[in-house]
Amino acid sequence: MKPLSGLRIIEFDGLGPVTFAGMVLADLGAEVLRLTRSTGAPVFADVGGEILHRGRSPVAVNLKDAEDHARVLELIAAADGVIEGFRPGVMERLGLGPEVCAGRNPRLVYGRVTGWGQTGPKAAEVGHDINYIALSGALHAMGEPDRPPRPPLNLIGDYGGGAMMLVMGMLAGLIEAQRTGTGRVVDAAMTDGSALLMSLFHALRARGLWSDARGANLLDGGAPFYRCFACRDGRFVAVGALEPQFYRALLAGLNLNEAEAPQYDTGGWPALHARLEAIFATRDRDDWAALFEGTDACVTPVLSLAEAPRHPHNAARSTFGASGRPEPAPAPRFAGSDPGPEPAGAALSLDQAVARWR
Repeated sequence: MKPLSGLRIIEFDGLGPVTFAGMVLADLGAEVLRLTRSTGAPVFADVGGEILHRGRSPVAVNLKDAEDHARVLELIAAADGVIEGFRPGVMERLGLGPEVCAGRNPRLVYGRVTGWGQTGPKAAEVGHDINYIALSGALHAMGEPDRPPRPPLNLIGDYGGGAMMLVMGMLAGLIEAQRTGTGRVVDAAMTDGSALLMSLFHALRARGLWSDARGANLLDGGAPFYRCFACRDGRFVAVGALEPQFYRALLAGLNLNEAEAPQYDTGGWPALHARLEAIFATRDRDDWAALFEGTDACVTPVLSLAEAPRHPHNAARSTFGASGRPEPAPAPRFAGSDPGPEPAGAALSLDQAVARWR
């Protein structure tokens, strides 16, 4: 049994965060029905494929058809939660907004994930992950000091600030609904979520410990003991020797002593950057990884997407599952629960879905 076994969630198929949130809820054991368009092109050319769509069955619907609309409301009446990622007002125009759904099911938790949120001057505007994290202040802190900010894939806006905040909000709402019998509307905005993820850096800045200048701080590559270095073979190692004892282990592996490379002499950081760059360039990445293996220096190889599943640690934990393809396994794990991903379920007709949930 998985933690969310017995819970029923309806996912209105969409882009980015709602697809990821549906996958996570299904990984945790919820029965998720993914309502897809029965007419027209797929929302995003079925990019989710075998991984992001795993663990749930697609159900094709035409929400503008009166009969399909009525059947969807039957599903909502039997559901514990709904998740959707359309722009504000779209679900209301389709006659499936929170008020209508709550009228059919007062205990329903209705989760909405958007970039700007359901309210505010920009709520009706279009945008993407890069725009949301730009407005929240997160993007400004990322990248090289003398170049434009570099987007961190779509991990912070779509997935961290959007999907994971939606999942957390849904879980909180579901717990409350079980206790009170009354559901909630969850407004997960990527601007809000990515701003929340920056809480530590706001705290550091308030104490004068963080600069708005990129590449000048402890955790943004400004510190020579917390950054990546190029190796002789053109690959990279990641160094995270923050604590003094870990820094000493790093220096020992590099045949340096602390007197010639003091850790927090920030004025000497540019010279130390250059010195460490020269040292790491003398060996291949895997030579450095082997040298520091088992030490407290916090040095690891930077693995590609192709390499990561083959690393012994990831293989031992089945971090990428056992399906024979590099598919990240569900996380977190629970004692006594099978962590393996479930494949996507067979497509269901709307009538079959309604009959299943009766």
